[in-house]
Amino acid sequence: MHELSVCQALIDEVARIATSCAARTVGRITIEVGQLSGVEPELLARAFEIARAGTCAAQAELSIAVPEIVVHCNDCGASSSARPNRLLCASCGGYRTRVLEGDGLRLRAVELDVPEAHAALH
Repeated sequence: MHELSVCQALIDEVARIATSCAARTVGRITIEVGQLSGVEPELLARAFEIARAGTCAAQAELSIAVPEIVVHCNDCGASSSARPNRLLCASCGGYRTRVLEGDGLRLRAVELDVPEAHAALH
């Protein structure tokens, strides 16, 4: 299950951010998991429960957004929504498309509990 290694890398990045902001704890982590990213959101959520144990994100809530797939057509130039198994242009039906959105894995937001004295400096 590679979702666990993805979560471990996510926790490492969140811990780096928390340390740089002198945060006490992490309240919420929001990520974006594209349908074409090769990561299963349900498995990722289960792996997060394991990966967060003993870290600054031990009590954090994980919020997962799954964006729609957007392709750009190389034939007609249109950008449109597509399905994971049918990356065709919605305008002309062309198959010569490239994925613009929906294949990434992104850390969108981290909510931190920062001491007031440190928060006032930022």
